[in-house]
Amino acid sequence: MSLRTALSLPRRATLSHASAVDLRCWPSSSARAFSTTVHRDATWGFVGLGQMGYHMAKNLRAKIPASDTLIVRDINEDAMKRFVAEAQEAARSTGAGAGEGLVEIAENAREVAEKSEVMVTSLPESQHVIEVFHSILKHGELPPLTQERLFIDTSTIDPVTSKDIASAIHTTQAGRFVDAPVSGGVVGARAGTLSFMFGASSQTGQLLERVRGVLSLMGKKAWHLGDPGAGVSGKLANNYILALNNIATAEAMNLGVRWGLEPKALAEMINSSTGRCWPSEVNNPVPGVVETAPASRGYEGGFGVSLMHKDLRLAITAAKESGTPLVLGDKAREVYKAVEDAHRGKDFSVVYKWLQEKSE
Repeated sequence: MSLRTALSLPRRATLSHASAVDLRCWPSSSARAFSTTVHRDATWGFVGLGQMGYHMAKNLRAKIPASDTLIVRDINEDAMKRFVAEAQEAARSTGAGAGEGLVEIAENAREVAEKSEVMVTSLPESQHVIEVFHSILKHGELPPLTQERLFIDTSTIDPVTSKDIASAIHTTQAGRFVDAPVSGGVVGARAGTLSFMFGASSQTGQLLERVRGVLSLMGKKAWHLGDPGAGVSGKLANNYILALNNIATAEAMNLGVRWGLEPKALAEMINSSTGRCWPSEVNNPVPGVVETAPASRGYEGGFGVSLMHKDLRLAITAAKESGTPLVLGDKAREVYKAVEDAHRGKDFSVVYKWLQEKSE
C-alpha cells in the first residue's frame, strides 16, 4: 500500500510502510508573504493528548505567558475535557485573571493549525501523523499569521514518512515542519525533563533557536541532528541500542540470580564496571533493585513494551531501506513480539519476567 493510498483511508486503517508521499495529493499553494502585523497574545496548538502528550501539553500551558491561548485536539473527548478542567484549576490556584491560562478545544486538527503560530503533535504511529497533516493541508492555504507557522512533531515515526511530510509542508508554504521525537518517557514528560532530538534546516540560525525555545518549555535538552528526518533517525538509532541493552541486562541479571548472586550486589558491580548501561543503572529489570524503576511496582508505567517493539520495527525497516545490516535486530524483534503478547501494557523491562517464566 502506498502512502498516497493511505491518505484516503479512514482513521483506523492499517498503514504499511512505503517509499514516499506523492505530493500531488497535497494541495499546492502560491508563494505569499506572512503577515508582519504584531498582536499581543499568541496562540499555541497541541494535537495528541496521550500518555506523553498530555503531560507535555500541561508543561507547555504552564510555561507560556498566562495571556497566551493553548488550543488542543485529541480523538478522546474525555481527555480534552479533563485537560481543560485541570488548566482552569491551575489558573485559579495562581490567581490568574479572567481569560488567562486559557485552553480551548478544537473541532479538528485543521482548526488547530489555522489558529496556532506553533503547533505540536504527539501521535502513536506514522499513519496518525499522515492523517493529521493531510487533514490540515487538504483544505487549501492556511490563513496568514504574525509569523511563519512552526509544526513540531514529537512522534516517533519512520524517517521517510517524516521527510515526506516536511516536504509537503514546505512545498505548500504552510510553514516549517520539524521532527523532534523525545526521550525520557512518561516520567520525563510529567516532570518536564524530556530530551529532544530534532531535524530542521540549519540554513537559518533563527529557526533553530525558535525550535529550541519551544522545546525548552517541555524538556531540558534538545539536540539538532541535521536536516528534516534527522531527529527520528537519531531516535531510532538510540532506541535500537536501548532495545538490545535491555534484553542483555535482563539475561545477565537472570543468569546471575540463577547462579545464586544477590541482585542488588550484582547490579552494583555491573554499574561500576563495563556492563553499565541505562537499563541496568536506572531501569533495572529485577524487582527491588532500583526502587523507582517500573520493575519495583509490577512493571507499571515507564516505556511500554509495545512502544519498544514499534520503535525496533521502525529501526529495522529504515535500516533495510538504507541497506544497513542489523545482525541482532530480527532476533530482538522476535523477543519483544513474544514479550508484548505475554505482558501487553507493561514496561519493556518486563523482558526479565518473561525470561524467568521461560526458565520455569
